[in-house]
Amino acid sequence: MRGIRPRQKIVQADWKGYMAQRAQQAKNPALQQFFGTPLPDPETPISEVPMVALDMETTGLDERRHAIVSIGLVPFTLNRIKLAERRYWVVNPSRPLAEASITYHHITHSEIAQAPDLDAILDELLAQLAGRLVVVHFRNIERPFLNAAVKARRGEGVLFPMIDTMSLEARMHRQTLWARFRRWLGRPPVSIRMHASRERYGLPPYQGHHALVDALATAELLQAQIATHYRPETPLKDIWC
Repeated sequence: MRGIRPRQKIVQADWKGYMAQRAQQAKNPALQQFFGTPLPDPETPISEVPMVALDMETTGLDERRHAIVSIGLVPFTLNRIKLAERRYWVVNPSRPLAEASITYHHITHSEIAQAPDLDAILDELLAQLAGRLVVVHFRNIERPFLNAAVKARRGEGVLFPMIDTMSLEARMHRQTLWARFRRWLGRPPVSIRMHASRERYGLPPYQGHHALVDALATAELLQAQIATHYRPETPLKDIWC
């Protein structure tokens, strides 16, 4: 496939071929290694899939004008969250922090002044993601921001399949006949934001807008979603995007 953009939908069955093609085409060694590391087959039961929850804090919501300021990773499976293998980085966005941004994620000017550029930790980040299914809560932040940041530093972007816990909540609470009936009655839609989603499964509230804490919250949320609405035998292709 050619000319794939961050927000362009990729047919599920094409991910395997796309990753193999990028492994052949990538010029940067870290990207070659990333795309060359096989992902689980689309038919793999979710219970057998190695995953890593990813969260980013950014200076805003537009990847063309804003930048990443922190990244949190938490490797996990359906049965175990591997906190000992967690990773957390604060990175210099190379552009001013707005006061609204600081209020949101609490990362200050002094912190980023001492932080490295994303390029300095990019090889380690890609190595941590390679071969694992990345899990996020709202892929329209992590996917375009990471793609844009890598392209700016290595001359080529990085796209890959994800499991989006917000999308899974939308399937169950925004796209059903009951959800349509609620809208017809004029009732507000069910919230699919992180706090509300976790609350539905009885998960404890966490202080949000910290990349590592939100990555952990995402991992726990997916475990609860699968336990409640799916089966361990559910094939990966049914939930990735």
